[in-house]
Amino acid sequence: MIRHRPFGSGHPYSVDTEQRFPIDPIAGEPVALGVRTSSDVTTVSVEIQRDGASETHELRPTARQSRGQVVDGGHLASAQARLARASGGWQLTLDDLVAGERVRYRFEAQGVRTERTRWFEFRASAWEPSPTAIATVGANRVVAGSVLVLSDGERAHRVRFALPLGAGEHITGLGERFDALDHRGSRLDSAVFEQYKSQGAERKTYLPMPFAHVVGGEGWGFHVRTSRRVWFDLGASDVDRVCVEIEVDAAADNIAAEVAFYDGSPREVLDAFLWDVGRPKELPPWVFRLWASANEWNTQAEVLRQVELHHEHDIPVGSVVIEAWSDESTFTAWRDAGYTPTGDGSPLHLDDFTFPADGAWPDPKAMTDELHARDIRLHLWQIPLLKMRPHPKGQAAADAEAAVRENVLIREVAPDGSLRPYRNRGWWFPLGLMPDLTDARAARWWAEKRRYLVEEIGIDGFKTDGGEHAWGRDLRYLDGKHGDEGNNLFPVSYAKAFGDLLESAGKAPVTFSRAGFTGSQAHGAYWAGDENSTWDAFRWSMLAGLSAASSGVVYWGWDIAGFSGDVPGSELYLRAAAASAFVPIMQYHSEFNHHRLPLRDRTPWNIANRSGDERVLPVFRRFAKLRERLVPYLVAETGKTIATSAPLMRPLYFDHPDDERVWEHPVQWMLGDSILVAPVLEPGATSWTVYLPEGEWVDAFTGEPAAAGVFARRTPIDEIPVFVRAQDWPTLRQVFEGHS
Repeated sequence: MIRHRPFGSGHPYSVDTEQRFPIDPIAGEPVALGVRTSSDVTTVSVEIQRDGASETHELRPTARQSRGQVVDGGHLASAQARLARASGGWQLTLDDLVAGERVRYRFEAQGVRTERTRWFEFRASAWEPSPTAIATVGANRVVAGSVLVLSDGERAHRVRFALPLGAGEHITGLGERFDALDHRGSRLDSAVFEQYKSQGAERKTYLPMPFAHVVGGEGWGFHVRTSRRVWFDLGASDVDRVCVEIEVDAAADNIAAEVAFYDGSPREVLDAFLWDVGRPKELPPWVFRLWASANEWNTQAEVLRQVELHHEHDIPVGSVVIEAWSDESTFTAWRDAGYTPTGDGSPLHLDDFTFPADGAWPDPKAMTDELHARDIRLHLWQIPLLKMRPHPKGQAAADAEAAVRENVLIREVAPDGSLRPYRNRGWWFPLGLMPDLTDARAARWWAEKRRYLVEEIGIDGFKTDGGEHAWGRDLRYLDGKHGDEGNNLFPVSYAKAFGDLLESAGKAPVTFSRAGFTGSQAHGAYWAGDENSTWDAFRWSMLAGLSAASSGVVYWGWDIAGFSGDVPGSELYLRAAAASAFVPIMQYHSEFNHHRLPLRDRTPWNIANRSGDERVLPVFRRFAKLRERLVPYLVAETGKTIATSAPLMRPLYFDHPDDERVWEHPVQWMLGDSILVAPVLEPGATSWTVYLPEGEWVDAFTGEPAAAGVFARRTPIDEIPVFVRAQDWPTLRQVFEGHS
């Protein structure tokens, strides 16, 4: 076997053994041509045609490269182990390319037999000035003479330009970012990516956007109007400049990219951006109540037991998410349900199923009805893939065959140059087929399989997980888009498809996603993805919420104190719960632990049991009840947010863009117009430094006046530094005075 994929797997942060790198070779710079072979191959050569002449070179052996995924256990570990099969890597480097030259090449492997690849081709590119390559909307801030295009003479592949960066200006936004609020001095990009844990350390994100605020000077922002990847050097190389590089595909002499500029305060900038890309929809009040889940709540009896435990412990809950509900094959049928598969892949209805009395889910509708009677909403977990490992059978096989037959799948370029169904290249659900949810017909085909869950069983929403699996420029969408243009848009359409299903059934479009891109603001709620139970992850997640909010995401939350690994200690858990009572979505979750003991559920009673800390239950109860009393306030403030674009979870610079001290206290926020929150983010803290901007304030937990400025606030475990604007205290007093 010999394989060369010029674009590689599409992993945005790793170079594969069998790819060409860079994909678009540059004159005067080296280009590596790599292949992967079976272990029986002894030599590999490449025939290269340049300027009408042919030459042959032998490749040198090289270690096989991974795709850059570091795991520490959990659901990715076994996938990584399966992919670490023995195979050989081979590589040749060319370093004498001339601008505009056309290079054709193919590989030959010698082993048990001789095998050749097809011919591949590229044209060498060069950077050249092109003042007209960028179209601008609004006040043009592009630095004169800074626009360069990477062109091969026929096509433009990238565009570079610079923007001025003044002394004292801060750069924020850029989607959900875990490492900082102010990104000045850093380098980032806009690729949707599943960074499993440690997002803050890795500077990778599920939900990027090529949109930024520039705060502290005149006040402005910009949006690179593209779904392709963009790289940002935010004053890292030149302190006076923002350098932007955009992946493009345009005729060499055409406009290759467009940038919109917005002037004004942060809320004016955000408002203008949202009018461009799509505004949030208001969701029902119940989304602000506590969400609860654990991957080991995988039977009807267990779900109802956990709901009853909330009642017994007097902890109000508004939503339950069930992840492990399905047969783990179709993701439309409940585990243990009996039914006759539809050979044509058509949707099933509730009366097509029988539910064994001794099965995992003896009566899903009765369970849903009971939850509703308790004023609890139900959400079911989804993935946007047709699982192909192990080899599908029954309904899963019929669905896969129908997806191919009905032409509803994303496709990829095969080694022979033809198109075939795309097979997931990520670590999770490897080789799964992927419906093209960016296409309205395909999205309806996919959603109809789940309609009975909404209309007949009565579920209220979907956890739309795993939207990061579209990798590679060689993907082809049904509307003709290539992967470099369509991949970032996939998670936006994924949430929209499920939101549309819910709305068509007369329900609110409540989806709960972790992946997204520009346009995601209009589609449901989001959480910060998979993280360990650590203090670092706590801080990273708060930064993620603030940056997502500054980019227009209204409904955002995180897994209280992390979802993975051993359970958090009681201090981390309660500090995290206190902070979560003051973010838009308050929810806890825990990953699958194979039912091993002791339990790793993040329920307050399990944390109390594991820690032996008798404070856990009463303190968590206090914050959960405080959250219940906050719901009317959150509903009212969300209405303002949607009308004005002032974020619900609002970084302080939105209201105080000229106040340098807000950047010294980045993990503080306004919750609506009236409440300021300063979470405790370190262990062992008996007091916490708080900055109150100008104005008059009241300490929400003592009722005492608080003056503007920096001071230390005492922080017992059952309190969090929260302050209310003095003029609003009479209205909000009863919310906090009930917290006893």
